[in-house]
Amino acid sequence: LSGLDPAQPYFQGTPTEVRLDTSDADFVDVIHTDSAPTIPNLGFGIRPAIGHIDFYPNGGEQMPGCGKNPVSQIVDLDGIWEGTRDFVACNHLRSYKYYSDSIIYPDGFLGYPCASYDLFQAGNCFPCPEEGCPNMGHYADKFKDKITKNILKLYLNTGEARDFPLWRYKVTVTLSGKSKVRGYVNVALYGSGGNTKQYQITKGSLKPDNTYIAYIDAEVNVGKVTKVKFLWNNNWINPTFPKLGAATITVEVGQNG
Repeated sequence: LSGLDPAQPYFQGTPTEVRLDTSDADFVDVIHTDSAPTIPNLGFGIRPAIGHIDFYPNGGEQMPGCGKNPVSQIVDLDGIWEGTRDFVACNHLRSYKYYSDSIIYPDGFLGYPCASYDLFQAGNCFPCPEEGCPNMGHYADKFKDKITKNILKLYLNTGEARDFPLWRYKVTVTLSGKSKVRGYVNVALYGSGGNTKQYQITKGSLKPDNTYIAYIDAEVNVGKVTKVKFLWNNNWINPTFPKLGAATITVEVGQNG
């Protein structure tokens, strides 16, 4: 049984007879997309974990793409009616959009078990544990025999618009060069499954021999990595023409480490 952002008003904090809970089916998975407190934020979705596994995409409160200005949201690609609904309850309705996307992407929407969204964002819960990560949505039940503890909270990030799934990578860059400069470092991944756009690994002071780490949520599952593109820029003209390179770049895949 899949709960798509089950309702918060009149249900949160009630006995299990009243609301969705793990006794309602052999396997209950829940997607929380609008779980901010009802007062003052008017969250429509229930906040606590109530299933066998509970997914909190983007932290479960504010979904990317839902902060668009009202005019662009109402005059939506999917039509005025869809846009108006999205303007009123965008976060709440993301749950079914993620679910429908998950049918098309069996390898997408990996949920990482973690104590909080902040720890997930910081990379503390990367990569997936030995038993793997469940896929949010239609294929969540593939994980039902691997659950080891009662309530499992899972975190992931999604895109702003269809297609929603993102694939998480840890990118570690060690710089080489002669002198310290200021600027930014970008990396793009190329692989058997496709190529990503450029992602910023670090900006500010760039020091040769220093190592910089970033977690990127790529819009494509690159598969077997075949090439990594490294780009740096110091944003302004420097008469000394500093040179900077990558001594090493390591890419770690979230799914299997």
